[in-house]
Amino acid sequence: MTIIHKEIKTINVGIDVGKAQLDIYIHERQRHFCVSNNQQGIRDALNRLKRYQVERIVCEATGRYEHALVEMAIDKKLPIIISNPILIRRYAGAIGQLAKTDEIDCRVIAMYAAVIKPPVRQHKTKQVIKIKDFLVRRRQLIEMMTMEKNRLQIMPTFLRGDIQRHLKHCQKQLEKIDKQLNVLVEDNEAWREKRERLLSVPGIGPVVVNTLLGDLPELGSLTNKQIAALTGVAPYNRDSGKLRGKRRIRGGRATVRTMLYMSMLTSIQHNPVIKKFYQRLVAEGKHKKVALTACIRKMIIILNAMIRDGKNWNEHMT
Repeated sequence: MTIIHKEIKTINVGIDVGKAQLDIYIHERQRHFCVSNNQQGIRDALNRLKRYQVERIVCEATGRYEHALVEMAIDKKLPIIISNPILIRRYAGAIGQLAKTDEIDCRVIAMYAAVIKPPVRQHKTKQVIKIKDFLVRRRQLIEMMTMEKNRLQIMPTFLRGDIQRHLKHCQKQLEKIDKQLNVLVEDNEAWREKRERLLSVPGIGPVVVNTLLGDLPELGSLTNKQIAALTGVAPYNRDSGKLRGKRRIRGGRATVRTMLYMSMLTSIQHNPVIKKFYQRLVAEGKHKKVALTACIRKMIIILNAMIRDGKNWNEHMT
């Protein structure tokens, strides 16, 4: 009697996320199907995919339309990846795929998943996602307040009362969000310990710490080079042949970098380590913005080491 063993193959799935619809393509089976982008549609699609041995599911970051899909996939322990749309479009260009429809897009995403094999990383917990949502709303409120303050200077007198009322309302919402963020952090023992450790650093305040917890949860688990690159303050060479271009930073998480940039303006005045480092760079002829970027890199490396080693700030850190 001959026993025939079926070859078990993994599959790579590409999902094109739309506001109302998900276009799904299974690369190894060359199958395309659509579902509604709602709870029932997502559940049906994931149950269908669970019949296979899924290696990875890739979708693009769309600005929140993919959130329900990602959350349900995580709950079902499926390996889902949110990829940068630019990387997928570059891949499409590299293989000569210029046409663009929903079906073509999901097929390209599935091919990208199978060929490029982007790594499946650990996803953020629901608490971290909630912190990120609060941080997004906080930034929106600050942007609105900045615009309203600018309008206060140019709009006629009879409208200033309305603008001031809106500013007060935004300020109250901002204070409410800050309280909710503090409660979320205090409720988690691991975060609470990290928060207290990070707050021991001169120039690093509660808003910066909350941003690091929500937008940079990898802090303390990466190497110095990796954390600098993830923050977007690692310089990259621009050399070709005999040309030696200026090293420039690129990529990374803009929200973290922006917040740390603002905190450096305080740190170069009040943090002895950063102040000394900044002054030395400026004395050597570095442009002030370049020196500030170097300070951000030094600071994020110090913060990464503090969390990794379980140590509070001290002035002998380098």
